[in-house]
Amino acid sequence: MAPYESDETTAASEADGPSAGRRRATRYIVPVAVTGVAAATIGLVPALASSGSPDLPKISAEQVVQNIAESDTEQLSGTVRINTDLGLPDLGGLESGLFSGAARGADGGDGSAADPSARLTELATGTHTLRVAADGPDRQKLSLLQDAAEYSVIHNGKDVWGYDSRSNEVYHSTTAESAEPEDVPATPKDFAEEALKAADDTTSVTVDGTARVAGRDAYKLLIEPKQSGTTVGAISIAVDAKTWTPLKFTLTPASGGAAVLDVGFTQVSFARPAASTFDFTPPEGAKVTEEGEAGHDAPSASRDGGFEHFGKGFEKGLEPGAEGESAGGPQTIGEGWNAIAVLDTGGEGVPSGDEMGGQFGGFLDSLGDKVDGKFGSGTVFKTRLINALITDDGKVYVGAVTEEALVKAADSQG
Repeated sequence: MAPYESDETTAASEADGPSAGRRRATRYIVPVAVTGVAAATIGLVPALASSGSPDLPKISAEQVVQNIAESDTEQLSGTVRINTDLGLPDLGGLESGLFSGAARGADGGDGSAADPSARLTELATGTHTLRVAADGPDRQKLSLLQDAAEYSVIHNGKDVWGYDSRSNEVYHSTTAESAEPEDVPATPKDFAEEALKAADDTTSVTVDGTARVAGRDAYKLLIEPKQSGTTVGAISIAVDAKTWTPLKFTLTPASGGAAVLDVGFTQVSFARPAASTFDFTPPEGAKVTEEGEAGHDAPSASRDGGFEHFGKGFEKGLEPGAEGESAGGPQTIGEGWNAIAVLDTGGEGVPSGDEMGGQFGGFLDSLGDKVDGKFGSGTVFKTRLINALITDDGKVYVGAVTEEALVKAADSQG
């Protein structure tokens, strides 16, 4: 399907940056990994931007997606507001205990409060304000602002530093010269990447007007599943009309109500940050933990490091699937937004809260619903986005689908 390109649109694209042949997709704090999206396979609806405010040239959804893929943004700085509402029950202090335990290790004493592999998981719940900066593949910084404290992750060349000002602890790791730092799923572009991967023929993608985000003109992409049975209602992405960088990402559930995930810049600049932004020297008196001293591998900027932990649930929920089984991976039932991953643990199901006892047992009971079917019986753990059925014989069914869809999938395997 050919995109709509007026003379005005073409002229604006040429004036705003280098030619497409010289554009490169970046994969760092503001990654773009949608270059494989082809108009012939993603089923884009040829909607045009409305004449609302701001007044921007008409453009097709296909062209917006292409422009995102060809964006060469490597330098930026700004403030990001992220709000996550998965509908989890009040953990009553359990949440902080889990994060603290993860940071400090199984024995409670060998870890570091500055280890990114644990600290960045805090973004999975609640509302947070972040300061972000990037200058190409070798320099990035993310700071999580807290009450009278700040937690920062700084990547500068081979060095990766985590610093917790509250405890005055530092975590240090190094990366090989050829290694690429892991994406930090904390900006609108991180989540937009996953949503655009899901834009296949089970998806409607349209331009839904224009908007002003962080003082910049933007087009609004609207992504909607065509299938029923998914927990995803719609995804809205505000895309900067000059740099084609996503500025805001909002995911609303099919059940309605507040957004499950709302990530947006409140202030942004595409100028190169000062080199000093990425300088770090451990403060006097700080406890410094080197990679490997904590008793586990935690190179936060490596392909297997801490940056990848947060957001995996969102990513799996946003990725389309096809029936079958990948080498070394779980079986997949269904396709598109209704894809359900199936894993046989070979063990027993989830113990009841009475069996677990204590605070964690109560937490499990508050999350799980007992269900029965042809497959037998099991427990469904629900959020407003990702749901999972764990059967009593140890099979796990998980996806961005309803409880009914999970039970139906388990029955089909029984």
